[in-house]
Amino acid sequence: MSSSSDLQSSPEHVVAKRARISQWPAVPMTRAFEAIDRIADKFPPESKGYPTVALTNGRVIAEDIRAPENVPKARTSVKDGYAVIAADNLMIRRVAGVATAGQPWDGILQPGECIRISTGAVIPEGADAVVQVEDTTLAGYDGDVEVAINILIAPEVGKDIREKGSDIKENDVLLENGCELGPAEIGLLHMFGIQNIEIYRKPKVCVMSTGNELVESYHICPPQGFIRDSNRPQLLSLFRSQGFKPIDAGIASDNIDSIEAAIRQASEFASVIVTSGGVSMGEKDYLKEVLRNRLGFEISFGRVWMKPGLPCTVAHGKINNLPVVVFALPGNPVSSYVCANLFVTPFLRAMAGCNRPKQPVIKVKLAAEMRLGPRPEYCRAWLESRCGETFPIANVTGNQISSRLPSLVGAHVLLVIPQSSTEKTQLEKGELVDAIIISSLF
Repeated sequence: MSSSSDLQSSPEHVVAKRARISQWPAVPMTRAFEAIDRIADKFPPESKGYPTVALTNGRVIAEDIRAPENVPKARTSVKDGYAVIAADNLMIRRVAGVATAGQPWDGILQPGECIRISTGAVIPEGADAVVQVEDTTLAGYDGDVEVAINILIAPEVGKDIREKGSDIKENDVLLENGCELGPAEIGLLHMFGIQNIEIYRKPKVCVMSTGNELVESYHICPPQGFIRDSNRPQLLSLFRSQGFKPIDAGIASDNIDSIEAAIRQASEFASVIVTSGGVSMGEKDYLKEVLRNRLGFEISFGRVWMKPGLPCTVAHGKINNLPVVVFALPGNPVSSYVCANLFVTPFLRAMAGCNRPKQPVIKVKLAAEMRLGPRPEYCRAWLESRCGETFPIANVTGNQISSRLPSLVGAHVLLVIPQSSTEKTQLEKGELVDAIIISSLF
């Protein structure tokens, strides 16, 4: 029989005395989102000047961009046809000249005259309508040159004329602070010749895995009891797809000193640290202890009432007097990916200055019935469009167990499935549910 002193120093004694029920209450999703929003307020986005010619998709504007001029600058034609005086009505008109885009006609239009005009050309002085070429016939010509036309439809004042500033008025807000740049936004900046703008800096994020059982993915045949690390490459790829440049912080072994050292080292490179593993009830799950007791961080929540992702933990504090936030995601690959989409990606986008940091949510129709469980669930699904259906059809990607990574393959959305209640234990085929878009739909 072991002595008392032997028991005090024995690791088995620690395991035997460990808590059997988590001390961390599982907070509802609304509380988790609110907590993350409060943390985001502690990390205001930073801006810098940037040349327009170097802009790429995904950059976020850090100022309101206003139109320096009217569009169009002058009255222009909407159609190919003839600029006329509407009061001349249906009379035959002499073709007095030609106006094309970039080559306006300089004269003043007189009664009985018209100007052959191209789409986008400046309306000549004196003209107040455009008649499209389809509504005219040739009334006279000299060789290859038309000299007169007949108008078949009575002109209306203002018809087929774009008035000065009708598209965009000078000083209109073109792009708002927090707007994420895409092809249209970049085109708009070039349209007005805007040379430099203020953009927000992208936050830096480190990604690491924890676990004695993990080896790098290049191992051809891992030893018995070891597995290749898939979480880290998956999360790095996710953040890259969102326009960030994540830093690979490697694998930390399952002991308190190693985890603390890894987080401290990662904090030298990034203010956002994303870990996976070590947050559940296992005897080697030390992350919460490191965050709270070693680093002195405030743990905003240590569990979330959701499936998958129950052990998800978020904490924040300072290291070397610099603010740091840690998203400690579960070790199961599906859980970590779902939590990263729901919590980490919107946080990074908020830090990047996005005024719409969260993924779009759409309504979809279930392709099959679904049993409800005790926790709200985020099921992976792919979408299809069916003839005659108003809403996309959501097809669940097979078995939704949190360890089954193939359930993410081809998934367009996370279906927001409510928890069961005494009134409702199942969703029927054809019911509408919310779906969070997590990948390109084409």
